[in-house]
Amino acid sequence: MKRLVILGGGYGGVKILLNLLDKGLPKDTHITMIDRNPYHSLKTEFYAIAAGTESDKNVRIEFPEHDRVDYVYGEIEKIDTDQEHIIVRDNREPVEYDYLVIGLGCEDNYHGITGAKEFTESVQTFSKARHTGYVINNLKAYGMVSVVGAGLSGIEVASEIRESRPDLNIRLLDRGETVLRAFDKKIQDYVEEWFEKNDVEVIHNANVEYVEKDGVCNNGICYVNDVTIWTAGVRPNFLVRELPFEKDSQEKIILNDFYQVPEQPNVYVVGDCAASEYSPSAQLAGQQGEQIAEVLSAVLREKEPEKPGEIKLKGALGSLGKSDGFGNMLQKPVTGLLPRLAKSGVLWLNKRH
Repeated sequence: MKRLVILGGGYGGVKILLNLLDKGLPKDTHITMIDRNPYHSLKTEFYAIAAGTESDKNVRIEFPEHDRVDYVYGEIEKIDTDQEHIIVRDNREPVEYDYLVIGLGCEDNYHGITGAKEFTESVQTFSKARHTGYVINNLKAYGMVSVVGAGLSGIEVASEIRESRPDLNIRLLDRGETVLRAFDKKIQDYVEEWFEKNDVEVIHNANVEYVEKDGVCNNGICYVNDVTIWTAGVRPNFLVRELPFEKDSQEKIILNDFYQVPEQPNVYVVGDCAASEYSPSAQLAGQQGEQIAEVLSAVLREKEPEKPGEIKLKGALGSLGKSDGFGNMLQKPVTGLLPRLAKSGVLWLNKRH
């Protein structure tokens, strides 16, 4: 029996699982998926959990059931690529594998800033987003929230909190001269105007020096606040960073054309842990997952896999509350209700699949 183990039930891991099941598993193949949660969670919506505008059940999807698919739920403690097994906390026996897919996603990158890990909230995992929502929605009237980082996550968190709690004071610390540096200037200007109109303070050219329990110190000025939310960058899961494989400057594993680790070609990597020319996203992980499923389907049948084609991303979408948004659609910058509706449509499709 060929044992395929998939680490992580995120966008990449689930896409691989679903596509392999759709193609029909070879009779001598068994799949084990390991995840900390007994469901797939829609990470692109964690900002809404943090703001309290969405309930947990609306961003959870049950894993598929199949007679040759097992699930192990728990925290992974070690990926042992020498012994070819996975150690899971509270699991009596290691989970053995013949083929391994690593899709453990990312975690916050605190860049060595003192106090950032200890005194900030996060939206990087379901449990952390829930805790952030608990803290935000327990604030008294007129409390102060600081969001560090003005990329897509920071923008969506700040705008959703504004819609959820109009009484709160919100401050966004942006390291650059404008928000959303990866987007078109039309979108940058639109989002800047939205924040100004909705009374969200944006501080540009920020340089956070340290974080305290009740404040953020930036460029020599300490801002007092009740909650600090960290959205200032990510890095691959620590378990992946510990693996003895060659990595790029962002600590992601370098792969061959088939998403295999060159040193151990029975190990595949998908999503935020895989070196790529593209920025991390659910869309990227999903497309990589489709291609890895094609490769694995051939390998499991002992056939020569075809080299995957080029990744073709369809653009990025972001929200500014429930009725406004922005994004790149058909390679053009679009703002307003249309991209927000498009993002809701993508979410609906994800839930349906």
